[in-house]
Amino acid sequence: MKASRTFMAAILATSAILTGCASNSSQPYGGGYSSNSSSVSQGYGVIESIQVAQADNRTSGAGAILGGLVGAVAGSQIGSGGGRTAATVAGGVAGAAVGNRVESNRNAGGQEMYQINVRMDNGEYRAVTQDSAYDLRVGNRVRIVDGRVYRY
Repeated sequence: MKASRTFMAAILATSAILTGCASNSSQPYGGGYSSNSSSVSQGYGVIESIQVAQADNRTSGAGAILGGLVGAVAGSQIGSGGGRTAATVAGGVAGAAVGNRVESNRNAGGQEMYQINVRMDNGEYRAVTQDSAYDLRVGNRVRIVDGRVYRY
């Protein structure tokens, strides 16, 4: 019974630590243009430039959670009493750090993204970052719908 409470405490401590490691950034490149791709916007314009950018090397947190669990289990096998509790928590934290690093290394390089800079009909510039620029070329007449660029 006491071991399961210790194990649950280690899991809660690990998940609390990992919550601060999450990233919600969706813009891998910041350019010099205003970016309204996160809001629901529509409009027409002409593509001024297309730049290739590497997305952030983000992690989902699954590696850290799995590493934390494995570390907590391994730590709970060491010592007895208060020392076992400390080893369980330390094992969970160390396992989470190692698991996060392993996941980060697996995702090295990031996804290739395209920053499409558009001169809108009203004269403003917008930078839209998306995962594909398949049929888009500089000079194309385009429309922006819900933060994505489409040929018009």
